[in-house]
Amino acid sequence: MRVRTWVAALVAAVSLAVAQSVVLGAKSPGQGDNEELYKELELFEHALSIVRSDYVEEPKAKQLIYGALKGMLGTLDPYSQFMDPDSYSELKVETEGEFGGLGIEITIKDDLLTIIAPIDDTPAFHAGLQPNDRIVKIDGELTRGITLMEAVKKLRGKPNTPVKLTIFRDGETELKEQELMRAVIKIESVREAKLIEEKIGYIRVSDFRERTTEDLESAIETLKGQEMDSLIIDLRNNPGGLLDVAVSVAELFLDRTQLVVSTKGRLRNQNQELRSRIDGSVNGIPLVVLINEGSASASEILAGAIQDHHRGIVLGTKSHGKASVQTIFPLKDGSALRLTTSKYFTPSGRSIHGQGIAPDVMVPFERPRPEDEKDAKPKGEDAEELFDRVETNEKAPEAGAKPKKPLDNQLARAVDLLKGIKVYKTKEKLHARHR
Repeated sequence: MRVRTWVAALVAAVSLAVAQSVVLGAKSPGQGDNEELYKELELFEHALSIVRSDYVEEPKAKQLIYGALKGMLGTLDPYSQFMDPDSYSELKVETEGEFGGLGIEITIKDDLLTIIAPIDDTPAFHAGLQPNDRIVKIDGELTRGITLMEAVKKLRGKPNTPVKLTIFRDGETELKEQELMRAVIKIESVREAKLIEEKIGYIRVSDFRERTTEDLESAIETLKGQEMDSLIIDLRNNPGGLLDVAVSVAELFLDRTQLVVSTKGRLRNQNQELRSRIDGSVNGIPLVVLINEGSASASEILAGAIQDHHRGIVLGTKSHGKASVQTIFPLKDGSALRLTTSKYFTPSGRSIHGQGIAPDVMVPFERPRPEDEKDAKPKGEDAEELFDRVETNEKAPEAGAKPKKPLDNQLARAVDLLKGIKVYKTKEKLHARHR
């Protein structure tokens, strides 16, 4: 059977990703295991026959079986699920990178439907939803006991249709009700790629999809053409994605044969060591990786590899802490099982599941002060500027021209850090010449 391995941060209201296809062998259960299973199946069969014969209305067979499968998978962990054909089809649609929704990545945390991260330039982002916000109601219905796929179904829908969320935010005493309008969500992995200052490159990676490595390589080559000599990779609020893509992205920064991540499961072929197959194209320049509590799964694989190999500096706040791998098992009727099949470990052997990656440099995020935001707003021409422009026949500034956005405090610290590293390296070279 062909199956697909996932290492995405979790089923999301907008984006999930599929990992490389692999073939898994089945483990033969022992005789004792079979006997115990058959005994329990007799109990299930007895209960099923009672429901079919005595329930007030005649239930449909598929409804009973699907319900049993959902319950069985739901007892394992928050990430294992049974998906009916519609749910499985929706999951596959998500990998295409465009659908109707709100633009939030979600998980079940402490039995609460929890936002991992809003995606840039989506309804959730513009509404100000934040990582760790709890969604306690969707359209007035409590989310108690809801599964991830059930939440996805409720949150996704046709563009330009409303959905009302009731949010609980840590540190606040009152619930917040917000009505959001669904929109077409387009997912691009490489969100920004630019030089910030002093030849320092900045690339924001929003998740790990099939084209992420290719798009990232293209962005890096463009910045190299602009004489980039150091780089910031922003993984904040990156919920994860494809396992093989996380590995291929890490290869860009590592040396050949260096371990990126290892996985361990019950089956022999689930125990793997995934290593870099190339010498990375940017494995020599100063590097800072930004993470926060919204950085999960595949993004933690990349950050962990950079940190363990001392390839760069990880800066920000502790990451989400999801280190399990899910595999999709399609079933013959179009449904599928999404089953946790292994756990992953960083190159040094760390398990960060439930703990997250602690940054090398801890920098809590600080919201911009009102005066900073005011300074960033565009200003109209005053009289003298207007007269000067008329006298020199200059064109008027374009309407709606955007002012330069100030750097947030974490990004500013990363820039300062790279400046310091470059100064130190320059002095080190001069010192070596004069020995």
